[in-house]
Parts: sequence; structure tokens; C-alpha cells
Amino acid sequence: MDDEIKKTAEEQEEQMIYDAFRKLLDTYLASNHRKKVDIITRAFNFAKQAHKGVRRLSGEPYIMHPIAVAQIVCEEIGMGSTSICAALLHDVEEDTDYTYEDIRNLFGEKIANIVEGLTKISGGIFGERASLQAETFKKLLLTMSDDIRVILIKISDRLHNMRTLESMRPSKQYKVAGETLYIYAPLAARLGLNKIKTELENLSFKYEHPDDFQAISEQLASTQAERDTIFQQFTPPIREALDKMGLQYEIFSRIKSPYSIWSKMQNKHVTFDEIFDILAIRIIFEPRTPEEEVNDCFNIYVALTKIYKSHPDRFRDWVNHPKANGYQALHVTLMSHKGEWIEVQIRSKRMNEIDEQGLAAHWKYKSNDTNLNPSEADDKVDGWLHTIKEILDDPQPDTLDLLDTIKLNLFAKEIIVFTPKGEIKSMPADATALDFAFSIHSFLGTHCIGAKVNHKLVPIMHTLKSGDQVEILTSRNQQVKHEWLKYVTTAKAKSKIQACLRKMDRELQQQGMQLLETFLQKKELEANGENINKLQRFHRFSTREQMLQAIARQELTLTDADVAYLQGKRPSKGWRKFIPFISEKENAEVETSARLEVDAIDRKKVFTLTDANIDQCIIEGCCHPIPGDDALGYINTEDNRLHIHKRNCPQAMKLKSNFGNNIVAVTWDVNHHLFETTVDISGIDEEGMLLRIAESLYNIDNIRVEALNIAGNDGIFNARLTIRVHNTEEVRHVCSALKQIDKVLKAVRFD
Repeated sequence: MDDEIKKTAEEQEEQMIYDAFRKLLDTYLASNHRKKVDIITRAFNFAKQAHKGVRRLSGEPYIMHPIAVAQIVCEEIGMGSTSICAALLHDVEEDTDYTYEDIRNLFGEKIANIVEGLTKISGGIFGERASLQAETFKKLLLTMSDDIRVILIKISDRLHNMRTLESMRPSKQYKVAGETLYIYAPLAARLGLNKIKTELENLSFKYEHPDDFQAISEQLASTQAERDTIFQQFTPPIREALDKMGLQYEIFSRIKSPYSIWSKMQNKHVTFDEIFDILAIRIIFEPRTPEEEVNDCFNIYVALTKIYKSHPDRFRDWVNHPKANGYQALHVTLMSHKGEWIEVQIRSKRMNEIDEQGLAAHWKYKSNDTNLNPSEADDKVDGWLHTIKEILDDPQPDTLDLLDTIKLNLFAKEIIVFTPKGEIKSMPADATALDFAFSIHSFLGTHCIGAKVNHKLVPIMHTLKSGDQVEILTSRNQQVKHEWLKYVTTAKAKSKIQACLRKMDRELQQQGMQLLETFLQKKELEANGENINKLQRFHRFSTREQMLQAIARQELTLTDADVAYLQGKRPSKGWRKFIPFISEKENAEVETSARLEVDAIDRKKVFTLTDANIDQCIIEGCCHPIPGDDALGYINTEDNRLHIHKRNCPQAMKLKSNFGNNIVAVTWDVNHHLFETTVDISGIDEEGMLLRIAESLYNIDNIRVEALNIAGNDGIFNARLTIRVHNTEEVRHVCSALKQIDKVLKAVRFD
């Protein structure tokens, strides 16, 4: 009987696998790609055999994952047989005994190279300090610069992992979700995969902040009828005008995603009810001829502005000046007859497909050759990939720095600037004259002393605006400076500056080493590693390199006190005798004890923060988490302490992306500790306002006021209140009480 049940279950699984693969083939056959069914079927059978007997955490056969990734690659991105085969095989090299050579012999070098690029590395080959996650991503980028399909398949793999994230433990969920928001969602946006980008953001939001996600989803559902009414009242005049023009079109309502709404609430410190651009209207039309596409866009725009008044500062022409990811559309904000501002996006069917499918749609419209090489794709994307390759070719001491640098290049907002000869350059919003100089040539950047913007002299840190004409001024005597890193926003500029600084630092280190050796030789001491390390500790430098640079810059002068320290003599007079020193043995015991406590934490389970253990943790000052916040723990191997961050803290985002294995899911059960937090207050300035605020605070129980800074300007006051509270509920109570004061317009927590 048991054998029959087992057989039936196996048959059901086989049918499930077959149905999923059949759906993949049907999707592929319905596309415009060449019909290479044989190689896809061979890849499926090979992967199925390679993963035989292996299951995912959810319990389903592992082969269902590669099939799902291939389905996303085919259906949602629109790629062909090469990408589908690579997606089916993407985990074979990593998780089975089959090698790169096996895949190359069976499926060819192109597919094998893509699979190799998708395979995680097993050891650090780019630097000892870099985390394995960062190393893996660097390898991915190295392969991506040769074949963009690598990153498209990786994004598809990440999307399916996010869709099935519920089977993972909480700490793993935070790691994957954080990494997704930090790297993969911006990558998807940069490659034009807007639909996938939005889903990745929403899924990350759902797992990191489940309560907020649920609350916003419920608010969206409860206000849906109101938006439907606005849509029904706003669109009939538009339909009438488009019908007169004889165009084939569709009009949709576009609802802002939960993650996008939440981000705006956090950044602007506003409530859901204060978000006014939740609804947008999207017009997708079929141009009369390909040549008339742009004219049709602007004709629709003119027709709309005859019906509704347009906002003078909210017109965006992405048709004549596409974004770097290829996005094209006209954006105009119109005032409805009910007095509401509504954004309308005008795009052709081709533009809409590019928005959803990104590069794949570019290739579809650029050539009938569906196996077009990625190197022949859109020039803007080629330029972006070239920049990535430049950064990767520049040796970095730390791959974590590289990740941050690459992320700088994932820009969403852009401006258009002009060279002195009138050539157009696309730059990120907030780019400076120095960024522009490096974008033209590294020599211009490293020797830049200023610029002329619209024929006016400006400093190198001048922020450019769309439409500026920029001429770079240089001097051969100019040298790169450390503070330049504050003046740039582009990845290329930052990486080139860092490369120059590293070269200068190496020269300084050599000078410092020569001076140190000369000093020690005069004192008849050896310039060995032990003595250098002792001096580093004595002068409290984090690294040997920093100390040598300080010696070269004459910021550190070596004296007889250094000689005495190296000879084992300790000062008996002065301030040092009042400081209780811990012996090296005692210090080692303290460190070992702390490490043992942290090592006892089970990273697979949720760790409860209590009144008993909270003092042993570090509550990070970058985000000031308090009980009630969505938080996580990070085990810092340098100090052997558990560091507590908010889950949406920028620093925590980096930690999740680089050191996911050190992330611990935490929950709060702390009732008797007070935590510091700040509240920003603003409103109409009038006599007695400070007294009213003080009286309101006096009447609130369970809080302790640490500081209140208040200033008035032109009839408006702004105040920052520092308080100690037990949890987020008390903060909300304080904000609510302050907002009850007459003329107080805003009171929000601000950490």
C-alpha cells in the first residue's frame, strides 16, 4: 500500500515537472525567436537528471526552480534559446559534480560561459577582506561586461527566489531581501526591467516590514473605489479627443507600488493620506507609422493640454531624451476639474514594451535577428557596460568598496548637459562639474581646477542642471585630493579618484617607511614587523599604512618616547599612571568571553532582545532602533558584539548585502529600558509656542526629555526634541500629543 502511495506521489511530481516544462516550451514557441526546441529540451533533461533527488526548502523537486527561472527569462524578459538553456542549467555547475567543461562539450561555449558567470565562487580570489557575497557579485559583473544575459538571468533567478522566500528562516529572508533592494532592484531598473524592479522592491518590503506592507496594502484596497471614480471622471474627455485623432490606444490607471508609497512616507515624513501621486494615468497608443511615433506622442500631449491645465514644472520629455536604460515616454501633470493634480504618461506600444522588458525589447525592435549579440544593443547601455568594465579593470583593495562604487552607477534620475561643441551628455541628477570632467576623460578629471557653466566660472563642486553647457578648465599642476570624493556622485569619477589616491598613498607609505627605518637604525633598533606593529598600537592607528602616511606627512614625529616604548619601558609619571591598564592576558580573556557569548547565538532562530541582554548589545547610533521597530542583529566579528540596526537602515542594507551569514533575526521583549530618539516639530511661530510645547510634554507619562532646540524664522518655527522612551508606541503618543497643539503642523520621529 505504501509503495502505491509513494508511486502515485512520484507520478504526480513527474506530471507537475512536465506541465511546467510544457508551459515553458509553449511560451517560447509563441515568441518571435527561432524555434530551437531541441537544445532547450536537452538542457531540461540534463538539468533534471543532475538535480535528481534534490529538493528545495519548500519541499518541491529542485528542478522546478530552474524551470521557473527559465520561464521568467522567456516570458517576462523575452529572451531566446541561449538564455533559456543557461537558465535551466544555471545551478548545475554550483550544486552538482558536473563541470564547466561538461556543459561546454554538451551545449557549446556561449551557454557554458553564461552558466560559469552565474556560478558562485567558492573562495576569495579578489582580496582577503572582501566578503564571499561581494566576491560573487564582482564575478557576476566581470562576466556581465562581456555578455549582458548573465545579469538578466541572475535577476530572474533572484525574482523567483523572492517569490518563494517564505520557506526560508527570518535571518535568511532579511539577508536576501536586503541584498535585493541594495543591488538587484537598482540593476533591474538600470536595465529597463521596470515591472521586475517593482516586484522585487515590493517582495523585499513585504518580508522586511510585514506590518507596514499589510497596512499600506489595506489602505490601497480601501481607497480603490475613490481612485476608480477619479479615473472614470478624468478619462472620458481624453478618450473623446484620442478618438477624433483616429488612434488605436488603451488607457490604464497606474497605482504607485506599496514600497514606493512607503519610501515616500519615510523620506518625506508624511502619512498615507498625504501622498498625492498614488494614481497616474497611462496612455499606450499604436503609432500610425513608425516615423510618426514621436509626432503622435506630442500631438496627444497637445490634445490633453487643451482639455486640462498642465503643471508648468512637471513636464518630462523622455521621448527625445531617453533615460540611460532606454525608457521613453512623455510625462505631464494635469489639473482635473475637481482640482486634483494627476500625472499622465504618454507612450507608444514599443516604448511600453521597453519599459517592461528592457534590453530584450530593444533588441526586438532594433533587428529581426533575434539572436542579436548583446554587444550590438543600445548605445547608452553599451556606454554603461563600458563604465562598469573600467571600474572592474581598476584593481580595488576591497570588493565591498567596489560594490558601493558600482551602486553609484545605478542611477534612476538623469539630466542632459552639453559640451562646448554642443554634444549631448547624459549625467545623473546631482552630478557636479568634476563628475562631468571625469565622464569626458580621466586626464580632464584629475587635472580639473574649475569649469565654465553657461560661460560663467564655477568651482569643481558646482552641481549641474539639465540644459547646462559645460567647459572644463585644467592645470597640469593640479593634483587629486581626498576631499574630491565628497564632490562626485558618478561611479567612474569616484573609482578614478580612489585609484589616484591609492597610488599617492603607496608613495607616501614608501616615504614613511624610509623615514621610520632611518629613525630606528639611528636608535639601534630593528625595523621589523613586531616593532612597527607596536608603534602602530602605541599611536593608536587602525592600520600600519595610516601610520606610515602620517610619518611621511610629518603629522607624526617619532621621539625618544617611542624608543622607550619599544624597549619595554613604561612611563611612570603623567596622565598614564591614572589610567587603569588591562594586561594582554586579561584583555584576551575579556575578548574570548565576549566571543563565546555571541557564538552561542543560534543564527537560524529568532533572537529575543530582553532587559537582561540588551546592555550587552550595541544599539547603533546611525538609525537609533527602539522596541517596536523592525530590527535585525549583526554579529560583528571585530568586536564580538551583536549590533542592532533598523532593517531599513542604509548601513544595515550594506551588511545584509555583504555579510548575510552574520545577520540575526531579532525580536523585542524589552520593557524597562529607556532608549534615546528624536522628534522634529514645526509649525506657525507665535508667542507662547515654547510654553505650550513644554506643557504638553510635562503631561505625558513614561518619557524623559533630554533636550529641546527651537528656532523661528519668517513666522515658521522648527524644533528638534530629544527624548528617552520605552518603545515606538510612546513616540507615536508624543507626536500625537504635540500635533494637538494649535499651530503645530508637524511632529514626526526623526532618527
